[in-house]
Amino acid sequence: MLPNVRGAYAARIFAGIDEVGRGPLAGPVIAATVVLDPQRPIEGLNDSKLLSARKREAICKAIQHSALTWAVGHASVEEVDELNVLQASLLAMQRSFQTATMKVQQPVEKALVDGNKAPNLSVRTECVVGGDRKVPAISAASILAKVTRDHIMCEAARYFPLYGFEQHKGYPTRMHLQRLEQHGSCTYHRQSFRPVQAVNHRLI
Repeated sequence: MLPNVRGAYAARIFAGIDEVGRGPLAGPVIAATVVLDPQRPIEGLNDSKLLSARKREAICKAIQHSALTWAVGHASVEEVDELNVLQASLLAMQRSFQTATMKVQQPVEKALVDGNKAPNLSVRTECVVGGDRKVPAISAASILAKVTRDHIMCEAARYFPLYGFEQHKGYPTRMHLQRLEQHGSCTYHRQSFRPVQAVNHRLI
């Protein structure tokens, strides 16, 4: 469990923001914003990558039940291709923050963003490298975003069963690359990413 936030962040209303899905060859980028309730601590918060799928699901439900506010923002495959994946991830962060802050009664004073790039928000922002392991609110955002995106990719697998999205979630695993070679790309694939471009070029 991560320690409670102290010092500069104590007794203040701040949001944690994180995104998932910059590396995959398919699917949207998902960001989440979470404002935790200090009176309702959530056990087990950590970097989503360090948790099992079962643990993430359980903690995600706790976040949705106990946080002061939370929201998820999407940037579509088309937006990833049009804007580039970094700008799409920042857009998803903006969308999640705007939705989350509309639902909370107390004004959010500051946003803490995982990594070294921050979106343009209506409040002061601070980047925290490795924040998903350091700041509980960012950990919560990483879990919420990861669970949401995993669900989306499992749903995509129902429509495009040839690719095994439910297993690799769109990341460039050996299996995924082999399926791309065999079947070409589908509408869930990011056409601006080189492995997808290479396959499509060979199929022309």
